[in-house]
Amino acid sequence: MPSDAPRRLTRRLRDSSGQSLVEAAIITPLLLLVTFAIIDFGTMFYVSLSLEHGVAEAARFGITGNTIPGMTRQESVVAVLERAMPTLRIDESNVAFSHLVDGAWVQGIGGPGEIGKLSLTYAHDVLVLRPLFPSGRITMRVESSMKNEDRFQ
Repeated sequence: MPSDAPRRLTRRLRDSSGQSLVEAAIITPLLLLVTFAIIDFGTMFYVSLSLEHGVAEAARFGITGNTIPGMTRQESVVAVLERAMPTLRIDESNVAFSHLVDGAWVQGIGGPGEIGKLSLTYAHDVLVLRPLFPSGRITMRVESSMKNEDRFQ
């Protein structure tokens, strides 16, 4: 019997049953982390592109001087901004209007022939990559500057 023990030990060391299970247990969490991190980055890029599109559309509307019936010019621009980004909730306090007067930005939407700027600040909650960002969110700021038309309609 003493000569049989080394053979059994050698056979057991060469046996690979259960190896796949151990490999899967090690790799699966890593693959899931990478997959959800990719989804998180994709969501951040989507939000960034949506913000850029919405601000550009709202600025284009704002330079015409047009208004939506029953609204002021600023309210109309914010309404166009919200319509251009239906999947994002925008807080109106994060929307800022300014215009250029003598080389300095002054608060307000501006008049005919002036350069106006629309700024939007948006805080996006991060899911998987939360430890990489302070307070688990990333703050994005988008601006668009355009010259108001000389004559408003």
